[in-house]
Amino acid sequence: MGLSIRNQMAGTVVSVTPGDVMAVVKVRLTGGQDITAAITAEAVRDLGIADGTAVQALMKSTEVALATGPVPGVSIRNQIPGTITGITAGSAMAGVKVDVEGGATLTAAVTHDAVADLGLAVGSSVVALIKSTEVSLATA
Repeated sequence: MGLSIRNQMAGTVVSVTPGDVMAVVKVRLTGGQDITAAITAEAVRDLGIADGTAVQALMKSTEVALATGPVPGVSIRNQIPGTITGITAGSAMAGVKVDVEGGATLTAAVTHDAVADLGLAVGSSVVALIKSTEVSLATA
């Protein structure tokens, strides 16, 4: 099955904190970074997600925000550092490609104003910010 979601990062589940309706799943990405996904408890059961499960973490590019450095004092659990490798400007939005450790690439869809205001350019260091509720998990 093909997906329109551009951000697909391989990893292994390192912990599952179950809840009545939702569960918090921590995944160690291939590059060594940790990412947190908040998914339904039903999905955890249906997909057989447990410690050691190989998964793909999926994030829509519209759900990836960029900052010029780590952001303290925020509830966003996923802050992944990287380097901008490309910016594609459209008429209203820009697609920003970010290489992260381990060879993975993230794409963020941001406004032209954000690119200008943050001074984003190829080679710039950034931190990708992704809410845990915006991370989906897929199993093979």
